[in-house]
Amino acid sequence: MAKHTTFQQIRDLPFTHQALLACYLSARMKPNYDIFHVATGFGDPKVLQGVLDVVWHWLGHAGKAGFSRWQEKVDEVTPSEHTHDMLGVFPAMEACVAISTLLQGLIDKDPKPLLDVAKVSQGSVAHFIELTEGADLEPEARAQLLREHDLALYEIEVQQAMVSFLAEHADVDAALVKAVREQVQLEGMSHLGFSIPELPADTAE
Repeated sequence: MAKHTTFQQIRDLPFTHQALLACYLSARMKPNYDIFHVATGFGDPKVLQGVLDVVWHWLGHAGKAGFSRWQEKVDEVTPSEHTHDMLGVFPAMEACVAISTLLQGLIDKDPKPLLDVAKVSQGSVAHFIELTEGADLEPEARAQLLREHDLALYEIEVQQAMVSFLAEHADVDAALVKAVREQVQLEGMSHLGFSIPELPADTAE
């Protein structure tokens, strides 16, 4: 029920608020890609960070942004489970999916993909739990684990808290965008609880 309540609350937000929420959730997923990149050397975290920087700026200052061009760049650096046989590929892929979905919503001016980012984020947490603690459980026990796991509950709590915070603001302006962006840094970890890694000098922003 909590998930449905959260998603309905997101639907009730204005488009720019939904976009800001989707950018925030995508930014919380990006460190998982950074960790994968450090471990494998695959991809380029600068591309995902570049997308987020462009969206943050657009949200705070409006104007034009080449979202379609960035969509192509994200596709080029998205990993595949078929070429990387390791657990970390899935959170990295899901971070790319979230950012690509965010871009699609902005390109189409369609709120549905922006809502989908919240679903991708929650689904990514569930997938990670399934692949780790839930890997050897029976279906019923796995389902219970997903309902009660601290990481899954925290993801819903974080989404609800940000939705409530955004709903208190009539307009999205530079100050609000800055506050939301700083929240990602204050958390200091991904939505899976992994610390934000120090990237090599050639990829660090």
